[in-house]
Amino acid sequence: MIPLQDAGAAAGPKAATLGRLLRAGFPVPPGRVVLPGAPVERVPAGLYAVRSSASTEDGVQASAAGQYETFLNVSHDDIPDRVADVRASLSSQRAVAYRGAAPAEMAVIVQQQVDADVSGVMFTGPVTEVEAFWGLGDAVVGGLVNPDAFTLTDDSIERRGSCLSDEQLRELQRIGIAVEKLLGGPQDIEFAFAQGGLWLLQARPVTAPLEGTGGSAGTATGPARVVRGADEFGRVRPGDILVCRFTDPSWTPLFGVIAGIVTETGGRLSHAAIVARERRIPAVLGVPGVLGTLRDGSRVSIDGTAGSVRQLRFETEL
Repeated sequence: MIPLQDAGAAAGPKAATLGRLLRAGFPVPPGRVVLPGAPVERVPAGLYAVRSSASTEDGVQASAAGQYETFLNVSHDDIPDRVADVRASLSSQRAVAYRGAAPAEMAVIVQQQVDADVSGVMFTGPVTEVEAFWGLGDAVVGGLVNPDAFTLTDDSIERRGSCLSDEQLRELQRIGIAVEKLLGGPQDIEFAFAQGGLWLLQARPVTAPLEGTGGSAGTATGPARVVRGADEFGRVRPGDILVCRFTDPSWTPLFGVIAGIVTETGGRLSHAAIVARERRIPAVLGVPGVLGTLRDGSRVSIDGTAGSVRQLRFETEL
């Protein structure tokens, strides 16, 4: 095991980025990294987060978010078993299906657990987007709650919730800009506030969006609801982003419930596009392979004007 602050390429992109942030003086919880194939050493008594750092994670084109296991509040005595579970997740059916034939190795991060008061995710860029909620971040990234949402520019803060103060939001914005400058581009950053202090838990490039045909203008963000047939209609909830192969008239009642729709086939004259325009909800049509790319329950953002779909988060790592 090596100190997290010493992590480089051999430790996988996730650990390597955390190591780089630590060396640059950013507030990252301390930890160690079990390199691929290396033995697990004993750590001091306490609670830890045991997290994947696969060689195929956290890329610009694909984040592999949620494909590998993460465990929170792990006792020091249970770390060897949890490291073994994370390593085994490299060969899980969902992980293999996601990365295809690409070779992969698994390093594992063993990091001090942060007892968070508020946790969330920040996307940097010309505008800073933040989603956060009280406590650990598993509820936010797992789509189990409707998080508070904040949009920051240099001159304004648009808020939909109260879990973060203006001062905390500006602190996030400042540190996000600094991380973006260090890492060379817009970042998807996990964070937590604990006892008044800010911790950075992960940073990775904002992944490239999926592209299709814009069929109905507007934007929407919500949990992806992957539906493959009429027998699954009952799973759709208000505010979901419906993800399906195509629709026909039997799907029309769902359009009164959903916040947006993404289809794998079709175009601007398809049933899905026509009904979406009538309902004034955004639609992106003809996105190749979207049924195999978006995981059910993951948070997605769609732009029916630009014809783009971006998967935000679905892993539980905070």
